[in-house]
Amino acid sequence: MTGQLIGYARVSTTGQKLDVQLDALKAKGCTKIYQEKRSGKTADRPELEKMLDYVREGEAIVVTKLDRLGRSVADLANISKLLDDKGVGLIVIDQGIDTTTPHGA
Repeated sequence: MTGQLIGYARVSTTGQKLDVQLDALKAKGCTKIYQEKRSGKTADRPELEKMLDYVREGEAIVVTKLDRLGRSVADLANISKLLDDKGVGLIVIDQGIDTTTPHGA
């Protein structure tokens, strides 16, 4: 993968902190990080939408955990298809998922 790494960090409530996620995303090499404090149960996640619109072919989205990205399996499947259609990789740090490599890790 030659494109930039784009991070996405989310916590469910305004009282929670993004620090641990932001540190992990920076350590992974993310050059741009979108962040929001919103429940994953809501479909209204404007920063996620901005990121999905911004990311380009050859780049990769990085999250610390899969549940930071999607609300449900169906939501994750839709996001995964969108990324695949755009030629964008997905890296999930804690689960060792990396679609930018042939082995996924």
